[in-house]
Amino acid sequence: MLTWKNIISFATTGNPEPDKRVEKSEEEWKAQLTPEQYRVMRKKGTEVAHTGALCTSYEAGQYNCAGCDTPLFDSTIKFESGTGWPSFTQPIKENAIKYIKDSSFGMVRVEVLCNTCDSHLGHIFPDGPEPSGLRYCVNSESMVLDTSVAK
Repeated sequence: MLTWKNIISFATTGNPEPDKRVEKSEEEWKAQLTPEQYRVMRKKGTEVAHTGALCTSYEAGQYNCAGCDTPLFDSTIKFESGTGWPSFTQPIKENAIKYIKDSSFGMVRVEVLCNTCDSHLGHIFPDGPEPSGLRYCVNSESMVLDTSVAK
């Protein structure tokens, strides 16, 4: 189980190697993604709180990256954080997520990206539920819910 100490270590000393890499040109990303997905995933935007399609969805399944279909989170670890964005406590695999120190907007946070295609997902905070204490705060635009793998 990942802890905040692991996250800070990844953000400062390097991330785990992904299982594969997906790299596309900006033109290819623009052709594949909706304008809103492109703004969020490739330009590090955020959707307005409580507006994302996956914010209040609790269907069983797996949340995959909308850019490359890499499995990111399982629905069994999704929780209602009250923040207005889908929230999770752990990734499906340790190397599914990339962690980057983010000093924008006058604060220090840890940005989370898909480790396969570098698409912006959101941020992670150390204020989630036990046992990990982690809260992955993720934009709905960055994910697709695959219910065919429901447990």
